[in-house]
Amino acid sequence: MKVTVLSGGVGGARFLRGVVGVVDPTDVTIVGNVADDLEVLGLHVSPDLDSILYTLSGLSDEERGWGRAGESWNALDTVAELGGESWFRLGDRDIGLHLVRTQLLREGRTLSEATERIAHALGLAAGLLPATDDPLRTFVETPSGTFPFQTWFVGRGHRDEVDAVHYAGAPEALPAPGVVEAIDDADVILVAPSNPYVSIGPILAVERIRAALVRRRVPCVAVSPLIGGHAVKGPADRMLARLAGGTTPAHVASCYENLIDALVVDGADADRTADAGVRTVVTETLMHDVDAARRLAAVALDAAGAPA
Repeated sequence: MKVTVLSGGVGGARFLRGVVGVVDPTDVTIVGNVADDLEVLGLHVSPDLDSILYTLSGLSDEERGWGRAGESWNALDTVAELGGESWFRLGDRDIGLHLVRTQLLREGRTLSEATERIAHALGLAAGLLPATDDPLRTFVETPSGTFPFQTWFVGRGHRDEVDAVHYAGAPEALPAPGVVEAIDDADVILVAPSNPYVSIGPILAVERIRAALVRRRVPCVAVSPLIGGHAVKGPADRMLARLAGGTTPAHVASCYENLIDALVVDGADADRTADAGVRTVVTETLMHDVDAARRLAAVALDAAGAPA
């Protein structure tokens, strides 16, 4: 059974850990968001791809919830001492990955080629594809101005309410090699419990990726990122309330209109599924450990009619 998953970073990575726990990892292809990539100190950083890489390779910091375990911050401390750019937290081990990626890109490799090389070195069995190799960046429009995603999310602590989201470069962006094929050849398509606007939205903004989902002949199941109408972490609930008009399963499903066949929601939202517009499946969605992530992945696959 071939499974293709559209995913953002931390929450998506935890879900993916469940997916590869119930499906042969070699049959899983991940399409990752790259619209929050940025350049820091001359290094190309791909936060969502890196969260997936670290989580699936067993290198993630479970206590902090992001980055690599056993991290140190000597390089960044020196940067701060010298008055350099230190607002985006790059650990010493993390910098090593960014150095390799940046070197490969400067040598003329594409982002997907660099990602494949790094994933292979870290021992990933699942396929990891950036949504696009072309420049694609998320900008958020707020009452205080329009900001690049990471400036708003990290630099400003995502405290500004969001009035609109834009994906610069989306009209020209083409899917990275293998992305459309992974969707077309899949037996099941899953949408991870990632922020619909800033994690999954940029992937869907690539026209040919959206078109592939529209013409799909297999089930596509999304997992809601909300529990009881609230985000476990991050601003997804605030964004849905402001941009979609609420935080019910129906509001989540509206972000994926005509693209999904079912939505998996938490038991805390069981009494809020009216008018969702798609079939809803109720289960526990909080991924407090690997077993919980596997159970959630199994429910999502079952919702698609695919036994885990």
